Amino acid sequence: MLPVCPTAPINQNLQKKAVILINQIGISSSCYYPQYTEVSFQKVCDSEAAVAEIFFNSLSELEPAFVKNLADRAQASGTRVAAVHPFGSFTEGFWLFSNYRRRYEDSLELCKKFFATMNILGAKIFVLHGCKLEARVDDDFYAETFASLVQLARQYGVIFAQENIVHYKSQSIEFLQKLKNTVGEDFRMVFDVKQARRAGVDAYDYLDKLGDAVCHMHVSDFNAEKDCIPPGEGLFDFKKLFAYMQSIGYAGDYMIELYNHSYRDETQIANALRYLKNL
Repeated sequence: MLPVCPTAPINQNLQKKAVILINQIGISSSCYYPQYTEVSFQKVCDSEAAVAEIFFNSLSELEPAFVKNLADRAQASGTRVAAVHPFGSFTEGFWLFSNYRRRYEDSLELCKKFFATMNILGAKIFVLHGCKLEARVDDDFYAETFASLVQLARQYGVIFAQENIVHYKSQSIEFLQKLKNTVGEDFRMVFDVKQARRAGVDAYDYLDKLGDAVCHMHVSDFNAEKDCIPPGEGLFDFKKLFAYMQSIGYAGDYMIELYNHSYRDETQIANALRYLKNL
């Protein structure tokens, strides 16, 4: 059996279910990686984005003084921080989904540090990659662990959300459906259109079956040569996506998430933001 998550000493006001604002277009600080997180986030704040996702890249960036600096930047620019992406995504199978109890319990302490960081920033969504395909983790154990982490996050007023990631268990629609069925109404998902592309699955195959659980989206475009380029420069029909998500009552944001090799010049990110906002 999985050990029960310890209760954290937190403000009881944060235990109510998080509320997400409606459909704003934002930028993830990961677009500017490997520039330092505070530099990347300032570039998001200086853009016309009303909302941001912060991708943390180092343990020291969770120290209160560093986080307070980010929060001050967000307040000064009027930028809402919607989500946080942890730096250890590629090791989550080893830490969070481990049946070695001590390692799992240590990983909870890091989770709590992230959730406390999110409270300072006002962020609501924690983005999980989970286990890689080759991980020897039973689906039922994964679901039990995920449900426990959802409850820990809820104590901080945070949504613990599974992202679809190629080469991870979550690239499979069937796995995600099973996870959703097991966890129930607490299951939330971050949907990434490029990760669907890379998994060779049509975005709407995911959304038809799982769209009601999506609370946050990562968006990018593609063309015949590249599977991740700035929105507005490729073939993806964003009008169709927005209309579809509106039809199923989606109430989250659309976050531009690119790699630094996905564009030639940072002005393309600003252009992508304007393109999506004009839609």
